[in-house]
Amino acid sequence: MHDRQALAGARIAFDLDGTLVDTAPDLVRALNAAIAPAGLDPVPLDDVRAMVGRGARALIERAFDRAGRTAPPEDELQAALELFLAVYRAGIAELSRPFPGVEAALDELASAGARLSVCTNKPGWLAVPLLQELGLDDRFERIVGAEDAPAKKPDPAHLLTALGGGPVVAGDILVGDSSVDFETARAAGAGIILFELGYDEKPVRTLGADRLFTSFQDLPALAAGLIAGRQALRRS
Repeated sequence: MHDRQALAGARIAFDLDGTLVDTAPDLVRALNAAIAPAGLDPVPLDDVRAMVGRGARALIERAFDRAGRTAPPEDELQAALELFLAVYRAGIAELSRPFPGVEAALDELASAGARLSVCTNKPGWLAVPLLQELGLDDRFERIVGAEDAPAKKPDPAHLLTALGGGPVVAGDILVGDSSVDFETARAAGAGIILFELGYDEKPVRTLGADRLFTSFQDLPALAAGLIAGRQALRRS
């Protein structure tokens, strides 16, 4: 059993892609549609999982690099980006699914009094409909996309906006899957819990996160323990 009292009033922000939702299947579908006009071979799903995290434009550029091709001229790159976004938005939840146990973990955290939000570098105009179509949006107080904060992750302003503003306290945590999430939380002074089955290019256990997990069933207990420890440290 974990101390549910530690979760009361806690502010817990979640990354989206690779943390809450396995979006890679839809991202690879859109990516391969966007690079096909340039004659590039399709990128395998597993390769895309390691390439996600820096935005759609970077994903397209990395697809060219992977094929041993230089990035196309700006007008062609912009056209590929627009095609990517159109294809992706048209079927945003066609293949994407929450990771196993996400809904139950969110409900357990909320029932203990935690206040939940989303902090994602995905544009809000994509993040919101994705969460709506998956039936997850109403579990969050706010969904803060890349354009909804003064700066995007790893700038701490993004996380502070997602948490609802004010100074960071012991009950503030970011749950993510990448070095970007780690850097964001550390810059803001928040706790950081990293999902080991997400999309980072390197094993996240090398980063020095406060807690790591592979099953969302374990997340509420990990969050409660981390918050209780942070509260005790601040009292000492």
